[in-house]
Amino acid sequence: MNLIRYSYPRTTSLVPAFGRNPWTGLESEIDRLFETALGDFAQPALEHRFPVDLYEDKENTYVRAELPGLARDDISVEVVNDYLTINGNRKVTDDDGKVTETFSLNRSIALSESVQADKVTASYENGVLSVTLPKREEAKPKKVTIEIK
Repeated sequence: MNLIRYSYPRTTSLVPAFGRNPWTGLESEIDRLFETALGDFAQPALEHRFPVDLYEDKENTYVRAELPGLARDDISVEVVNDYLTINGNRKVTDDDGKVTETFSLNRSIALSESVQADKVTASYENGVLSVTLPKREEAKPKKVTIEIK
């Protein structure tokens, strides 16, 4: 299985090269550190998004999302216009059973044209949602052996 999306951290070498200042890039590294540490405070619009993992193999693309505390009935998965949309609703109740707060989680992922949207399957177990997106036949890698003469 291959990881198909991962954000690599930006790296800058602090080793001095010929004529380079050893402090070059330090400011950008400090900025990156603060953006990573304070990202939740700096981007309140993203507070209702949740992380997803995307993997693929020869036959399928897989989406894995951790949604702890949600019931299966509180999650909806849809494929509309080449987008996979995952929605979840969590209701917080008090001791009397009255709903005090409602949280809505959502995430949309752009799909490639190589996915068979009508054959997408999903399962939810132990707080983990797993979505399987089968690839079209023409998008699957083909192995051709070439004879050497």
